[in-house]
Amino acid sequence: MVLGVSGGIAAYKACELLRRLKDDGHDVTPIPTPATLGFVGETTWAALSGKPIRTRVDEDAHLVPHVTMGRAADLVFVAPATADLMARVAAGRCDDLLTATILTATCPIVMAPAMHTEMWLNAATQANVATLRERGITVIDPAEGRLTGADTGPGRLVEPAELLLHARSVLADPEVARSAARQDLAGVRLVVSAGGTREQLDPVRYLGNHSSGLMGFAIARAARLRGATVTVVAGAVDHEPPAGCTVEEVVSTADLDAAMRRHEADADAIVMAAAPADFTPASRADGKIKKDDESSRLQLDLVQTPDVLHGLAQRRDASSTSATGTRRTPLLVGFAAETAGSVEALTDLARAKRRRKGCDLIVANDVSGGAIFGAADTSTLLVDEERAIPVAGDKNVVGHRIVDWVSSQQSAD
Repeated sequence: MVLGVSGGIAAYKACELLRRLKDDGHDVTPIPTPATLGFVGETTWAALSGKPIRTRVDEDAHLVPHVTMGRAADLVFVAPATADLMARVAAGRCDDLLTATILTATCPIVMAPAMHTEMWLNAATQANVATLRERGITVIDPAEGRLTGADTGPGRLVEPAELLLHARSVLADPEVARSAARQDLAGVRLVVSAGGTREQLDPVRYLGNHSSGLMGFAIARAARLRGATVTVVAGAVDHEPPAGCTVEEVVSTADLDAAMRRHEADADAIVMAAAPADFTPASRADGKIKKDDESSRLQLDLVQTPDVLHGLAQRRDASSTSATGTRRTPLLVGFAAETAGSVEALTDLARAKRRRKGCDLIVANDVSGGAIFGAADTSTLLVDEERAIPVAGDKNVVGHRIVDWVSSQQSAD
């Protein structure tokens, strides 16, 4: 792949991205623009990539590098993409090696912008972004946060760890790039829950589970890339939420239930990827529960927590206008973590849970032996009213397949 780097202060983050891409097993050729070398020098790019660095088309002209690299690449990933770089690409200019390579590339092209807020929001930049997307180029909206100096706002380069996940998704399935360029979920309001919940026993202990939040975050990341407005309701998670999402943190299943009630009325689709605890202590100890030297047992009185997914379905159906032919909203996607033992058993369990919960799609996992939780890869069945579709691989790619289903339902309206 080609890693394009344009001349902005965020170029230093591309060094980390280059290292992460190489550690991930990719053959990466960096192409900095001439302006980039004023921020990060040629020696750094050569040392990190192990390759000679070119910035101009006339360097090693007998090799015609812009054509050979553009034809050979599986992905051209530009990070950071400055306002100037995007304007030149939108205009079809090729006044350095990077822009010339982009013009010859037939593979997916992804750009991760970074600039000051005023530059990002400027009408000219937004028009250039629209032009690039119309031409099939994926543009990742920048994050909001600290910029140069004391300034903050939208325009910050998405962190390298997250950019790596986008690169993985596009390399695994080029259709991801096409969907992102089309912004097929623009205007869709999506709420995603992620992670586990914690039910307090005393001030220091809780009941919980092994959910890491990776799958919920992958779905949120995919939907945000494709234009959706995304709210993430996050319980206990092991990772940072995706850039560009509104995040509400919760602790217990009761907290999760209350948050979903607040968001359901404004949502077009809800994905319940969280793993809420099914039971909670009937009462919480005010102080730390001490060991009793006279007994080797601790007895707990547990009560069931609210069934968040089923409650969403019940409230939706109670106010549904489906009798007039209008699709029920919001769409509901549930998850089923089962210890099934076989694909057939998992399918049966998923279909039964879909009917019991009243949701539109169930994403079923076989978690026998602790599989799936916290892992980068997953193996699932997407079960709706008609089909049971096996989907496996990196969770970010699976996230796009789930978002595909949501997009297909929105398109059917």
